[in-house]
Amino acid sequence: MRAVVGLGNPGPEYAATRHNAGFWLADALVARWGFPPFRRGERARVTEGEVDGIAVRMLKPTTYMNSSGAALASLRADPAFNPVTDLLVLVDEFRIPAGTFRLRAEGSAGGHNGLKSIEAALQSHLYPACASVWDRCPRAWPTGPNTSSRHSRPNSTTRLRRSCRSWWTP
Repeated sequence: MRAVVGLGNPGPEYAATRHNAGFWLADALVARWGFPPFRRGERARVTEGEVDGIAVRMLKPTTYMNSSGAALASLRADPAFNPVTDLLVLVDEFRIPAGTFRLRAEGSAGGHNGLKSIEAALQSHLYPACASVWDRCPRAWPTGPNTSSRHSRPNSTTRLRRSCRSWWTP
């Protein structure tokens, strides 16, 4: 099983802030892959499905950004889970051009408190992350806890979806 964790802050007051880029990307991938709506899980909204025959669990932590690592408890409890190969974190990034993303195999939190929390929970910085930035919430993208496939996504999301597939292809 692969896990994709979109970082953001819960609540309508944060829904349209760029800090929620991880939530937006998670919503776009869930809609594109036809996963069921997010449901309440342990410290996260969760949905699961299959992509190209590979089981994928998508999480959106219900903790605030600075405590995102707490949402990984269910993943860490699985002895077969290896963050190096099984985890992808979707997060906002202010150092790359608006409307783009960067996929990295490993690195550091770089001052990002959500990634610092993930690293503390994993006790490692060895996990892939996808950093993305948007000037504002994409109008056509869903922002609520439940999404549907009626939303359109820009071309960069198509590139992200392809990158995700190449990341988990054995």
